[in-house]
Amino acid sequence: MNKRLYSSILLLITIIGLAPVSFSQTIKRLNLDDVLEIAKDQSPQAIMARHRFLGKYWEFRTFKAKYRPALNMNATLADFNRSIEKEYDFTTGEEPYVEKNSNNSTIGFNLSQNVGFTGGSVFAQSNFRRFDRFGDDPSSQYITVPVSVGFRQPIFAYNPLKWEKMIEPIKYNEARKTYLDDIEQVYERAVNFFFNLTLAQLNLEIARFNYSNSDTLFRIAEGRYNMGTIAEDELLQMQLSFLNAGADLNQSQIDLQIQGFQLRSFLGYNDNVVIELIVPKDIPDLEVDVSQALSLAYENNPEILVLERQLIEAQRDVAIAKGEKGIKANLFASFGYTGSADTPGDAYRDLLDEQRVRVGLELPIIDWSLGKGMVKMAQSNQEVVKTTIRQARVDFEQSVFLSVARFNLQDDQLSIAAKADTIAQKRYEVSKQRFLIGKIDVLDLNVADSEKDIARRNYITALRNYWSDFYGIHRLTQFDFIKNEKLNADFESLVR
Repeated sequence: MNKRLYSSILLLITIIGLAPVSFSQTIKRLNLDDVLEIAKDQSPQAIMARHRFLGKYWEFRTFKAKYRPALNMNATLADFNRSIEKEYDFTTGEEPYVEKNSNNSTIGFNLSQNVGFTGGSVFAQSNFRRFDRFGDDPSSQYITVPVSVGFRQPIFAYNPLKWEKMIEPIKYNEARKTYLDDIEQVYERAVNFFFNLTLAQLNLEIARFNYSNSDTLFRIAEGRYNMGTIAEDELLQMQLSFLNAGADLNQSQIDLQIQGFQLRSFLGYNDNVVIELIVPKDIPDLEVDVSQALSLAYENNPEILVLERQLIEAQRDVAIAKGEKGIKANLFASFGYTGSADTPGDAYRDLLDEQRVRVGLELPIIDWSLGKGMVKMAQSNQEVVKTTIRQARVDFEQSVFLSVARFNLQDDQLSIAAKADTIAQKRYEVSKQRFLIGKIDVLDLNVADSEKDIARRNYITALRNYWSDFYGIHRLTQFDFIKNEKLNADFESLVR
């Protein structure tokens, strides 16, 4: 029965080991830098980050367009009107109903420019109109406004242009830094997927080694049991270790396929690509200064710009509430020339002056303190924002401090894990040789075997922690401490 079970497990392992093989698959051997570069160029998260930045870029371009002259043409090609209306007859004094048929055609040009400082706008316009009357006595008349200039200006009102000029540049700078932050998040995810697959590859390597080892040791234990040099419980323990090694090998095969699929999906590869990873052996000799990191984080991190923008937006909301309270006035004035005639050319001769001035007022008499309440709510919200920002700054500083402190410990942790791995491997080899000559029992050998595997996995975990914290510091400070320069991107190529 034991031999049949052994043969069945061996056959199952062989089938599982051969199952993933496909002659159409492409093998890509990638190191960590390769994975990061591919993730930056073609991962779905990086593509979405680029499009989010593009949206903010065009939002900023729209804001800038408000401060540039705008030229518009408006035209009514035909406005035909047929109706029955009363018409006063001066000869008889009667008002009979008569049929009227007319058509209006107009074309005009308007050049306008917003004035951010005042919130108003200046404009220049030109219009040409033709009026046709049909019926028993048809006629045509041309009315022109060759040029008219004027301005519109709200008084005592909220000025949106002034506040947009303060907020929109901050939002665009925030968008640039947020894009860099998004790419650093892509790097952090890439590191996570890289070491997930690395650990899966290591687990498969360990499982294969342990399966081969347990196979050999089980055969030796069977021989010793048959010779009567070991007890049955030790033979059963070796048999159990062999079975567990087979189960671990099966599971490690599945885990490797899962982690490989996840990394392929993240990098934008299809199932025909098989990724084999090259584990980084060297780490940079780097010690980050906490004060420098905090200064760089305040200078570069988008979260600080978000806090600055939120404070200005709270001030803007107070200005809006105050603008809605009290007197509202609007001033409109235009000056130009106009003319009319039966022919287009004559309509531009003997022009008359045209002036127009309009002042409108709105003053609340009784509003049951509605305006005052809106102002008080906006001011209270402003104080809430101020308090939230103060707390956010404290939390931000603490986050930077803890991140730097944790990163500065990682090289020591990695060195300890590497030494522990070396020692555990040697201890297992010694324990194995002592077991073969009968100096230790199977329990001691299993302990050494387990600690060997744990030490190897701990080393990979320490590598993961180092590079994860390394790019975490990158993201917080948006600064490359190895090259000693700020992180940047080719934003010009992003918007082409």
